[in-house]
Amino acid sequence: MMSDYQQYLNERDKLDFYVQKGFRINAVHEHLDGASVEFYHPTSKEKEILLIGTANARKYFSSLLIKQNLGIK
Repeated sequence: MMSDYQQYLNERDKLDFYVQKGFRINAVHEHLDGASVEFYHPTSKEKEILLIGTANARKYFSSLLIKQNLGIK
C-alpha cells in the first residue's frame, strides 16, 4: 500500500507530465473519489483524463489551473 505522500507525488508527477507535453486543463469533475482532471492538447486534439485522489494533488492542480488561466508558465 502506498502512503498518502507517495500517492501525492505520483499524482503530481502525472499532472506535471501532461503540462510539460503541452496539454491544458480543459475540465475538472469533482466526485466522491476525488476529481477527474480532463486534459486537452491544443494542436493534436488529444484528450486525457487523470483521476486525482489526494487532497494535496487537488490543491496542486488548482494552482496549475490558476497559472494556466493567468498565462503564467
